[in-house]
Amino acid sequence: MNGIEVELSMKFTSRDLSLKRTPSKKQSGVFGVKITVVTKRERSKVPYIVRQCIEEVEKRGIEEVGIYRISGVATDIQALKSAFDMNTKDVLVMLSDMDINAIAGTLKLYFRELPEPLLTDRLYPAFVEGIALSDPAAKENCMLHLLRSLPDPNLNTFLSLLGHLKRVAEKEPVNKMSLHNLATVFGPTLLRPSESEHKAYTNTVSDIWSHEVMAQVQVLLYYLQHPPISITELKRNTLYFSTDV
Repeated sequence: MNGIEVELSMKFTSRDLSLKRTPSKKQSGVFGVKITVVTKRERSKVPYIVRQCIEEVEKRGIEEVGIYRISGVATDIQALKSAFDMNTKDVLVMLSDMDINAIAGTLKLYFRELPEPLLTDRLYPAFVEGIALSDPAAKENCMLHLLRSLPDPNLNTFLSLLGHLKRVAEKEPVNKMSLHNLATVFGPTLLRPSESEHKAYTNTVSDIWSHEVMAQVQVLLYYLQHPPISITELKRNTLYFSTDV
């Protein structure tokens, strides 16, 4: 039999590069634009894109196996991204017709492309230090104090997403997405510092994808496992914990 020689060319993208934040050069859209700018423009507490994607996932995707873990079709995600950026009136029709994994992917992409992480560059070191505290009471005081330190749009959006992810995890017997699975998917997306800040924290890719990612996952998992957190309660309760943030 004649042998057939096949030559394969494969290109791998570093996971480090795949999570680089890409700030938008224009301020008219929503992707790559500061969340404070978007909420002020929309006169909303939580960006429209976040509210609509969450609503659609909860309407018809909350029992989808692997929701948020399974990738959507890239072209569909880009189509939704463009629709939200252009504020087209067809976006609601597109959401209702689009594959649910593409909608989940669009939400993840929005958070990944924020100019700085939702939990902010400034507070990132404190989140990493707080989650490492061994005393449960001190850890809770620290972690709740850090939430209160977030800008209002960031806090409102984080708590909205947090409630959503908890509702997704309630369907774990069906969708196979536990709190830990969801924390693994969203932790780096919500916490990983922007490129300029990130260089100060790590030196090697191996460092990034071991210690740091574990910490990012653990931070989100802590909040997912915590009893419900309300903004009113956060603002009302003054916890005596001192930290440099």
